[in-house]
Amino acid sequence: MRITVGMMAMALFLLAACAPRSPLDAMQPGERGRVVRVIDGDALVLDTGQSVRLVGVEAPSPGGRYGDAEPHAEASARMLEDLVMGREVRLFYPGLTRDRYDRALAHVKTADGAGPAYWVNLELVRRGGVRVRLYPDTDAGGEILMKAEREARAKRLGLWQERAYAIGPATDVGAAFRGFTIVEGVFGATASPPPADEADDIRCTRQMQGASLLIDIAFSARSACDMPSGTPVRLRGWTSDGRMELVHPLHVETPEPG
Repeated sequence: MRITVGMMAMALFLLAACAPRSPLDAMQPGERGRVVRVIDGDALVLDTGQSVRLVGVEAPSPGGRYGDAEPHAEASARMLEDLVMGREVRLFYPGLTRDRYDRALAHVKTADGAGPAYWVNLELVRRGGVRVRLYPDTDAGGEILMKAEREARAKRLGLWQERAYAIGPATDVGAAFRGFTIVEGVFGATASPPPADEADDIRCTRQMQGASLLIDIAFSARSACDMPSGTPVRLRGWTSDGRMELVHPLHVETPEPG
């Protein structure tokens, strides 16, 4: 059978049509700009003056008025610099577009020929520069990010080499701890919710068996309220004063055996 140019072109078209679509394709395209500054491992500034907070990820804090720098903070910032500094990028909005500081809440994709094409948020997760942190109003692509994080953690890439980011038992989280963390434990019974002025979005509060840590579960993650006591779970969220705020259903996982 003689293969013609037309047949080859049709085959390439069919391959492209069958290729999986990126979640970015379904998002609202945003601004383009050149990256002129990297603030930390999940924030940058464009030459237009627009500050950008990369959604779906949480980089180690570089420190400041609220505390010292977290382990791997400088390395994470350098990783983002290596990916985007001086390059033209395009923003993609999965939902809410601005935070209270007027930062763009976006996925970032490189948009020039100065280097490899990156979905930057995902690439940071793949390299272990950040952990996944999702919010319901900007969570598109969350499953892909979570899968990439599991793979990076299994390979001990980036921050996953640091003892500070090892996933430990909920029993180790004391009342003095403050920050974003990932823990494992076993769901216990329901508990008293936080004070009324702090509980507007809380659907229920769960105990962790054998631990003092309480889990305040938001309406957006309310399916966790119905999980039976005795269920082993891996949870992630902002934690302070002995309470973790659980805001997304993907922040509840079943830990791998062993």
